[in-house]
Amino acid sequence: MYFRVCQLQQTATERIQLMSISVHFRHRGFTPEKYDETIRRLEASGKGQPAGRLYHCALEVDGEIEVFDVWESQEALDAFGPEGFVPVLIDLGVELHAPTIHPVRNVITG
Repeated sequence: MYFRVCQLQQTATERIQLMSISVHFRHRGFTPEKYDETIRRLEASGKGQPAGRLYHCALEVDGEIEVFDVWESQEALDAFGPEGFVPVLIDLGVELHAPTIHPVRNVITG
């Protein structure tokens, strides 16, 4: 029985690792004002809560916004980015940089 429980736990962990990813965006020129405008535009276009994004966190670092998201999969991020936030950021003159992406091992809330 113990072996079966461990096997189930391992399978669940593997699913989390294979599916969920953390994405850390550090663009240049992404000021708090541009972040607020990005959120406003996404909400106005109905894209403010994209399918597959589990968590979104905006961090202010040295006067610019960095974004840390958790997505259910790389595919979910890929489906949203080019049609969602990328055109808005380009329109606002934000210098885009490739995000840092890692598999999610665990999430603890509270």
